[in-house]
Amino acid sequence: MADTILTLLLVDDHFVVRSGLAASLELEDDLRVIGEVDRGELALEAFGKLKPQVVLMDLQLPGISGIEATARLIAAHSEARVLMFSTFARDEEVQAALKAGALGYLQKSSSREDLLSAIRTVARGERWLPADLEARLRERTAEPEITPREREILTLVTQGNANKEIAATLGIGEDTVKQHVSRILMKLKVNDRAQATAEAIRRGLVRV
Repeated sequence: MADTILTLLLVDDHFVVRSGLAASLELEDDLRVIGEVDRGELALEAFGKLKPQVVLMDLQLPGISGIEATARLIAAHSEARVLMFSTFARDEEVQAALKAGALGYLQKSSSREDLLSAIRTVARGERWLPADLEARLRERTAEPEITPREREILTLVTQGNANKEIAATLGIGEDTVKQHVSRILMKLKVNDRAQATAEAIRRGLVRV
């Protein structure tokens, strides 16, 4: 038995996932799952009672999302250390989770070795991200930010709308739309609307 036990709280709405994860983690001498909840709203109460060292939080949850649950948890317990864990997340969602206070993110398809490494790293209060994801997020922070209005127009562009249709939908002039589209292409570093659509989807700026 390890001298120091690292305690965990699992937040996931799928019982099979939680039970399988708990069984796998407890094969490690230094890890112990001390609590499981199936909703983000319950994570705050469970953390207050159990005081786990790491919260393994699913990003997609019924009710409030894992991102919102993380933000509420960190606001109430600044010492909480959260590792986001999901089947799939857009880069934008991971970025939002980190801004909410999560220390790391991992896909559920990751290897067991990566999961253990991520948990132990986050337990030390350090950030853990897969190398490719970290590189993409670093690239995003260096790029000009897409404004809310540009995102609105970009969404309509990806849906195949022409400038005239976008102008009518948003109640703005067609010349204004053209200016926005030009800025969007420049910020995304692409040459046309088709490339803008592909890049927007890749970055998670629009939902498919």
